Amino acid sequence: MRSSTITKGIAGLVALGVVAWGGTVTYLEHFDHAGAPQLPASSPTRQDPTAMAAFAALREVRCDYCHTQNVELPFYFKLPLANQIMKRDLVQGQRHFEYAPVLTALQDGKPPSVEQLSRIEEVITQNRMPPAAYLLMHPHAHLDEKQRADILKWVREQRERYYATPGVAAQFRGEPIQPIPESVDVNWKKAELGRALFFDKGLSGDGTLNCASCHGLNKGGVDNLTTATGIGGQKGPINVPTVYNSVFSMAQFWNGRAKDLAEQAAGPVMNPLEMGSHDWNTVADHVRSTPGYAEQFNAAFGSDQIDKDTITGAIAEYEKTLITPDSRFDLYLKGDAKAITAQEKRGYERFKEIGCSGCHSGIAVGGDAYEILGLEGPYFENRHTKLTAADEGRMAVTHQEGDRERFKVPNLRNVELTGPWLHDGSATTLEQVVREMARYETPDHDIADQDVTDIVAFLKTLTGKYEGIPLKDVSADQPLRAPASN
Repeated sequence: MRSSTITKGIAGLVALGVVAWGGTVTYLEHFDHAGAPQLPASSPTRQDPTAMAAFAALREVRCDYCHTQNVELPFYFKLPLANQIMKRDLVQGQRHFEYAPVLTALQDGKPPSVEQLSRIEEVITQNRMPPAAYLLMHPHAHLDEKQRADILKWVREQRERYYATPGVAAQFRGEPIQPIPESVDVNWKKAELGRALFFDKGLSGDGTLNCASCHGLNKGGVDNLTTATGIGGQKGPINVPTVYNSVFSMAQFWNGRAKDLAEQAAGPVMNPLEMGSHDWNTVADHVRSTPGYAEQFNAAFGSDQIDKDTITGAIAEYEKTLITPDSRFDLYLKGDAKAITAQEKRGYERFKEIGCSGCHSGIAVGGDAYEILGLEGPYFENRHTKLTAADEGRMAVTHQEGDRERFKVPNLRNVELTGPWLHDGSATTLEQVVREMARYETPDHDIADQDVTDIVAFLKTLTGKYEGIPLKDVSADQPLRAPASN
């Protein structure tokens, strides 16, 4: 009798709990739908069925809860214990991905960035979002196969429409990586002048260094040192990024402090640890006094104005020519199925499946986003070395705590030639890079040895050509060959 009473009591409590949970879930579904993001009536997205299907799926999930700021959250976010748990999730959500720019793009009928599309593709393909804990209270937000397919179709269509490179094979127009174009728009008179300045040691404080000292054309556009060596043998705090294909980057330097190539060119000249000049008037005086420059500046700029702006503008124009198309992987993307091996194709597929392409995408296979180093694991805690100002990353520019340890994603073109790798130059082999990035940047913390081998094989297919010459064979002072019509 007593046992039966206890059983009935437990059953009653369970039933009461189910009713309470059901009522809460019903309320939350109404709350989620009522506050969900909307498209303006004038939004071009409304005329795009594929984009509308993706928007409907993303809206149902309410990605904005955890991946944007200042959103009205469900009531349980305000409960004492739940608030602590949810606050942590919100911080991590916004640390991992900012959804607001994607929402704005959809509302305006414009494409999200290459990297934003790749990040969305990554988590949808891996079925990582939304998380199970969230679905417990928001079961309507579970993405079914059709919704996931709708989002992935939209991602590919956005790439095909806005980011596909001319010449890419039809079946690869929606891929996260696109071939490097054969050329970019260049003012060749400025570029020829810029090349002379790029190799001019007179721009440094003691006449011993030039741009090529750190960015060797015969070294993959870097110096192959752990960190840069500057004037007087001083050691810089950070690894040298490659100058090749830098024209495709959203900004310059690891922390993005230079908005374009001209601003980047100005930085090292005055940096006391790099080229160590003291002021631009002195640099300009050197250029004016060098035979031949006055005529080149007149030809390039239509005047004899020689100053910081024209000097860095010319160097930037030359750096625009430093693109490396026609890698074996580019040839594969253009339709040559035999350009890469079966192992290299397998490596590319694993590169995507593990999540590497979530950050390393686009023409340069990187360079178009900032990401936290240690997104999925304690990279800096495991280094066992003292942190430096260079480890702050983007925060040094924005002074926002959320940008601490956030760096511009390096481009992976010609990566086999640009070691040692990472911002601190701590990785000495490509195998180490692949293992560490998988461990600290993806959910697959310990990938198989075969995966490492295959991905490294794929990465080596990204080595291209400069002006038709395989990059491994480019000379330290490779001439610039302007088009015959120039």
